[in-house]
Amino acid sequence: MDVLFRKATKNDVPAIVEMIADDALGKVRENFQIPLPKNYYSAFENIIGDTNQELIVVENINTEIIGTLQLSFIQYLTYQGGIRAQIEAVRIRSDKRGSGLGTKMFEWAIKRAKERGAHLLQLTTDKKKT
Repeated sequence: MDVLFRKATKNDVPAIVEMIADDALGKVRENFQIPLPKNYYSAFENIIGDTNQELIVVENINTEIIGTLQLSFIQYLTYQGGIRAQIEAVRIRSDKRGSGLGTKMFEWAIKRAKERGAHLLQLTTDKKKT
């Protein structure tokens, strides 16, 4: 499966929110509708305005968004002022789940964290998820 990883744009926000809302937890905590509520766009602007945040989309060869993730780079004093990366909001479009895309996404995230000099990559998830 050939895919392209790129930083999200404002036009991608509806597709991202649709994927975030497409699970048992997302259905109750998100508000996916068209037009999308403005608070999602405000959050997007804050994310892209922070150089320590990378909101990523994954496109297939038809330029359809089929996955998303967010990487946060956290500076701290331990490890001699090291950086840790945190990956969260990992989602794959429902019709692409089980295709191996998740593995590609994590491999990409590991490579990107190394490029940014992170010595550790941690994954967050909601404890309610199975």
